[in-house]
Amino acid sequence: MTYPSDIAFTPTVKSIQAREGSRRAYARMEEEHSWRTSVTPDIEAFIAQQTSVFLATANREMQPYIQHRGGPAGFLKTLDESTIGFADFSGNRQYVTIGNLADNPKACLFVIDYSRRRRVKIWGTSRVVEDDAELIARLAPKDYAARVERAILFSVLALDVNCPSHIPQRFEAADVAAALAERDARIAALEAQVNELRASADPGAVISI
Repeated sequence: MTYPSDIAFTPTVKSIQAREGSRRAYARMEEEHSWRTSVTPDIEAFIAQQTSVFLATANREMQPYIQHRGGPAGFLKTLDESTIGFADFSGNRQYVTIGNLADNPKACLFVIDYSRRRRVKIWGTSRVVEDDAELIARLAPKDYAARVERAILFSVLALDVNCPSHIPQRFEAADVAAALAERDARIAALEAQVNELRASADPGAVISI
């Protein structure tokens, strides 16, 4: 590849970009700053906040497959600037992703934060690790009720941070509950203050709120 973005911008893709009028802008992007090839501190922090990601793989016949992976914030861990890992929890036992990676290591991680309307696409290769108890223990989230079967490591080749266009803004139920609890606590405190003022005020005084 001449540029990191060539992992996605194949000659066919570039010809379509030229036909549709966007090639010049992307060519300038390639020459001036291109895509990142490693996990920077800001991306690491973004990854650590997520509770839901999507992993894309393809089998030997190049049939694509996308699987959702979730867990508590921090379950997706940056091990170094070119490696991301997570514990593989027991599930429906279809093993499509595991089988695909056995035939074809190429993969893509799609990480999206709906509340902040931000997404990061990460291209690379992925592999399954089943015989490294230390690594699996390192990746297993603490105090999370799930059985870990193996570890999956993702080697980063290129990543792109997309614009927020068309990303619907959604919030985690726990975050909404926390915000509502904070609001209710504030309302209760203000009501208590009002009651105190009323109790201490002269009978004929008017208290404006």
